[in-house]
Amino acid sequence: MPTAAALVSMSNALVSPLWASSRRALMAPAALARALSTAPHPRGNRRHKKEICWVATKKAPPPRSSKAEAIAVESTASALANGYPEYKRLLPCPSQNQPPRVEHLVVSEDGVVLDYISKALHLPPLFVADLIHFGAVHYALVCPKPPPSATPDQVRVFKEVTEPSVLQKRSSIKGKTVREAQKTFRVTDVNQIVEAGTYLRVHVHPKRFPRCYEIDWKSRIITVTDSYVVLDKPAATSVGGTTDNTEECCATFASRALGLETPLKTTHQIDNCTEGCVVLARTKDFCSIFHGMIREKQVKKFYLALAAAPVPVGIISHYMRPVNVAPRLVSEESIGGWHLCQLEVLECKEVPWPNVDVEKSYGIEDCGWPSKDIAYECKINLLTGKTHQVRAQLAAIGAPIVGDSMYMPAAAAEMCNTQINPFGRNRKQFTSEDDRILAIEEWIAQHGKEPSAAIGLQASHISWDGGKCSYEAGAPWWRCTTS
Repeated sequence: MPTAAALVSMSNALVSPLWASSRRALMAPAALARALSTAPHPRGNRRHKKEICWVATKKAPPPRSSKAEAIAVESTASALANGYPEYKRLLPCPSQNQPPRVEHLVVSEDGVVLDYISKALHLPPLFVADLIHFGAVHYALVCPKPPPSATPDQVRVFKEVTEPSVLQKRSSIKGKTVREAQKTFRVTDVNQIVEAGTYLRVHVHPKRFPRCYEIDWKSRIITVTDSYVVLDKPAATSVGGTTDNTEECCATFASRALGLETPLKTTHQIDNCTEGCVVLARTKDFCSIFHGMIREKQVKKFYLALAAAPVPVGIISHYMRPVNVAPRLVSEESIGGWHLCQLEVLECKEVPWPNVDVEKSYGIEDCGWPSKDIAYECKINLLTGKTHQVRAQLAAIGAPIVGDSMYMPAAAAEMCNTQINPFGRNRKQFTSEDDRILAIEEWIAQHGKEPSAAIGLQASHISWDGGKCSYEAGAPWWRCTTS
C-alpha cells in the first residue's frame, strides 16, 4: 500500500472519460448560485498537459460530517484563513470555458471525499462542494489500468495499489472482480467516505453551458404527459449533461420549469449544437419502452438542415468508421466493420443565407465557406441514427451544414484538393499502409473544433406508435429575419 497520496495529473487525451451510472437528486433553483469559479490554477505555473506531478499530501482527516454539512455556509474569510485561494461564485456561469483540467488521485488513507480533494489539490472546500454538486467528481474502488502512454511512475503506483495482497485486505471489494471494482461512479455526497486505494477523478474545469440560463424553458415545452415530456431543445445545450456537468442540461432545467419532484430522464440524444425535438421520460418504465422502440426502429425522426450547397433528393448512403471519437469519418464504399448510415432527402430548396445579425444572435461561427449568398434548406428522413450522421454525410457530399465548424473546413479543403479525402471518390491510391494511415491523419487534421453554439440543424419532427404520438418543433433559428 502506498505510504503517501499519489496525484497524477493527466489530460483528457491520456485517460478517456468514463460515464457514471448514478443520477443526482434535483436541486432547488437557489442552488444555481453554485456556479463554478473562473479563478486561475491555484498552483502558480500551469503544468504542460502531458507532464506529471507527484505530490505528497497530508493524510486525510477522519470522517467529520459536521464540517461537510457546514460547507454551504463557509465564508470566504474562513477559506482564506485556512490557506485556500479566494473563491467567488458566479451567476450566471462564465460565457467562456476554461481549458480542460482533469486530476487523477489515489487515496492514501480513509477520509471524507471533500476534505481529501481540497487538501490534495489545494482547492477551496466550497469549490469542491460545487464540483460534486455538478457531477464533476468520480470514483472507483480500484484504480483503473493506466493507458499505454502512462509513465513508469504512474505504472508503479497502479501496481502498488492493485497488488493482490493489498486488494485482499479491502472488505469493500470482496465478491467483486477487479474489473467490476474499477467501474467508476459519480460522487454525489460531500460526506462520502473514501478508503485507502480508492481512485478519484476530478474535473476541475467542467464544461459549462451558459445558454441554459438564457432560455425561457416553459416556452420550449411541446407537450407534457404522465409518462414523458417533449422538449424543443435549444442549441448550445446538452440533453442530459456531460461527464463533468449534469447540472446545466435540458433534463435538469426542464424539470425545474415544470416543478417536477422527480427529475426527467433522457431517452435519446441529439448534438449540443442541434436544436429541436427531444423526448424526456418521467418514469423508468417509459424510458425502457422508448429505448425498445428505438431499437426496433419504431421511432421516426425528421430533420431540417441548412446546407451550404445543394443536396440531391433521394437516399444518401455512407459507411461510418467504428471509432467513438469526433470527427466521424465516412466512406461511400463499404469497408469491413464500418456502420451503414442512411438518410433520405425529401426536399431541398433555396433560401437566403442567414444575415449577419441573425448569425451573431445565435453565435453561428464563420467557417470560411467561399459563398454566402444562398443556402439550401433540406427536409431529411433519418433512416439510421449514428452520432454526427447528418453532419458527416452532408459534408461528405460537399454540402456541409451552415455553422458546422467541425465538418465545413474539411469540406472546403476537399473542394480545393479533391484527393485529400482518403475515403472520397477521387482518393489517392496508396502504396503502403503507412501512407494510408498518414493520409487519414492529415484528413482528420482538416476538420475543425466542435461548434460552441448553434448550427443549421434542427430535429424538426418525432413520432412513434404508428404516428399516434407525433410532435413538431418550432421554426428553426435561420428563419428569423432579425436578431
